[in-house]
Amino acid sequence: MRKLLLSLLLGAAIAPQVFAAPMQAKPIGSSELMAWLAGGVSDTRLGRLVKERGINFKTDDQYSKALRAAGADAALIQILHDASAKLGSAQKADFPTALAKAAQLSRNKHYEQAEHELRELLLSNSQDAALHFALATVLRQQEQWDGAFDEFTQSARLMPSFPETHSRLAYLFYRSDDSDNVIAEARTALSMDPHNAEAYRYLGLGLFAGGQYNAALHAFEESLEYEPDNPDTYYDMGITLRDKGDLHAAVAAYRHALRLNPQSWETHSNLGIVLHDERRVDEAIVEYREAKRLAPNEASVRNNLGNTFCDKGDYDSAITEFRELFRMNPGWESGHSCLARALMAKRDYESAIAELHLAILQNPTGSTEHRVLGQALLLVGKNEDAARELRVAVSLNPDSALAHHYLGTALFDLQQFDAAEKEFREALRLEPTADHHYDLAACLVSMNRYEDALAELEVASHLEPTQNLFRARKEERVNSNRNSTQLTRRSTRQPVSAATSRKITRAPMNRRPFASPATTCFKSELT
Repeated sequence: MRKLLLSLLLGAAIAPQVFAAPMQAKPIGSSELMAWLAGGVSDTRLGRLVKERGINFKTDDQYSKALRAAGADAALIQILHDASAKLGSAQKADFPTALAKAAQLSRNKHYEQAEHELRELLLSNSQDAALHFALATVLRQQEQWDGAFDEFTQSARLMPSFPETHSRLAYLFYRSDDSDNVIAEARTALSMDPHNAEAYRYLGLGLFAGGQYNAALHAFEESLEYEPDNPDTYYDMGITLRDKGDLHAAVAAYRHALRLNPQSWETHSNLGIVLHDERRVDEAIVEYREAKRLAPNEASVRNNLGNTFCDKGDYDSAITEFRELFRMNPGWESGHSCLARALMAKRDYESAIAELHLAILQNPTGSTEHRVLGQALLLVGKNEDAARELRVAVSLNPDSALAHHYLGTALFDLQQFDAAEKEFREALRLEPTADHHYDLAACLVSMNRYEDALAELEVASHLEPTQNLFRARKEERVNSNRNSTQLTRRSTRQPVSAATSRKITRAPMNRRPFASPATTCFKSELT
């Protein structure tokens, strides 16, 4: 609300000046240009501004050297030299050494030190819009969103005609999930400069946040029309295309971004996620490993890599990756469920149970975590504890056939056959598979309801006629019924063979898929 009110007030305050901005544009000063470079304005954009507005200073080797140290490319330096050569008499570039230092620190991502230099400069230059802009950018890089918003707002008040201030405000609103104000600020920037690549990019982000994927992609394409070599725009396109469901195009966008900036660990990581989505796990692992090489302390990369090893079935590598992740980041809240899956695959059930307890502490409403914990507890013979966890899983997700199935299994082991039957029937209702018919049949046999059990086996063998187990159990049950009928004629109290009952009853226990339980590995969000 605070940002919304400030945005409305800011818009009202500068609106009369915006439309007059083109007539008021003045030649660019040397300090102003350096501050914009420190504020992350692209070389392409700065070069265009110099051509459009000119400069009021003579560039020299010292100024060019300072610009290069701050990240200026050769094209921008040449444009400045050409503009300087057209000047008759003008003063030499005059800029504070501290500003050049701040620009270089910002380029090298030493944002805290850059902030210190810029704040010192503002003590004696509080009305310098470009300095406020540069400080706002440094604060944004440190995720000090409110401080950045205040500084961009102040810059906009002092220099209402600079489009980049509004496009940066658009990004801050994007971080606040306020897509309407993202679009409004980006369009304000475009009203000042219809060729502003950054404004088109942030307009695309606003449209993406509002679910308007095609419009967002069009805005990104417009941005690339004016800055075709911006890897960040391709990165944003990758995110949009993935959410749109066009994974193939998302891969292409990320690969293009990497051609322009191969050192971006975020892009490698996001590309890994999309390749994982496409089940190209070996390629995903390559990208995650490169992201880990570039950012060895980034927890999300190790989390994603561990997930992918788990999905590949390389459980030893998954365990190693997650152990290292939790050693480096004890408070990391993802990955425990996937580590548990890997540990269960290795039959280390006690360790898996410990990880699942941690997963539930971090996500107490996660049905999957409770269900898999129930499965693990069944495996170590803690049936009552298993039943408790599985009841929670069913309450959290009543539509999970697996949760009902395993709750039925736990109740069966506890010899609560009526309750077990209810759960097996609910699993069957949700997923009418041969397996579920077979499990129900086993339960019914234990309740001495042989005809009902035979009917379920009949359906199971019909649904999967190639499954020898179902056919064998059906024939076994038929033969058992024949023997039972003959014995009944001699003595109506003669029980069915206990051996036959045990064979069918224990069958569901033998085929439980515990060695590789169905669970969910939660990948990190896109970076």
